Amino acid sequence: MKAKVGDYLVVKGTTVEQHDQRGVITEVRSADGSPPYVVRWLSSDHIATVYPGPDALVVTPAEQEAADARHRAH
Repeated sequence: MKAKVGDYLVVKGTTVEQHDQRGVITEVRSADGSPPYVVRWLSSDHIATVYPGPDALVVTPAEQEAADARHRAH
């Protein structure tokens, strides 16, 4: 997993009741873009250092915008 500042970290919900969690990556602490990341979670504005697990993925701002547009279309 590689990221850069401005990318989004998406942690997939594990049940129907638990929605995906999304946050903006505000800091990448390694030169090669690997974790840990400092993330500002969109649902709460909470800022945390995150070591993403296997249920997480990094998406670019363009990919996130496209996903948001698809969601609005439904």
